[in-house]
Amino acid sequence: MNFPENLKYTKDHEWIRLEGDVAYMGITDFAQKELGEIVYVDVDTVGDTLNADDAFGSIEAVKTVSDLFTPVAIEVLEVNEALEDAPELVNEDPYGKGWIVKVKVIEPSEVDGLLSAAAYQDLIKQ
Repeated sequence: MNFPENLKYTKDHEWIRLEGDVAYMGITDFAQKELGEIVYVDVDTVGDTLNADDAFGSIEAVKTVSDLFTPVAIEVLEVNEALEDAPELVNEDPYGKGWIVKVKVIEPSEVDGLLSAAAYQDLIKQ
């Protein structure tokens, strides 16, 4: 499994990559493997401002549907439109082409409180 060091992780198996006050978010390699084949990604929160732990969308796999939660306060700027025709990108490249949303982070320092790659690895080993 892949755990890029430049990302921060959540206990809900999402990742965030901060670039200034803008960030990309998606689900982890572990999460996509647990979910199985992704068939649909639903995000209808573009333009919304959300608090930490709010759902920003959902992801549907063959076996289940799971909510997607934001780890910090954000404004949803954009959805990865490529996922509309190719939701399997989340399975194939969860940290690259399979990103789910681009967001403006309201308070970038909040990202520091999330899990490092090593801490996330420890979490999923439990």
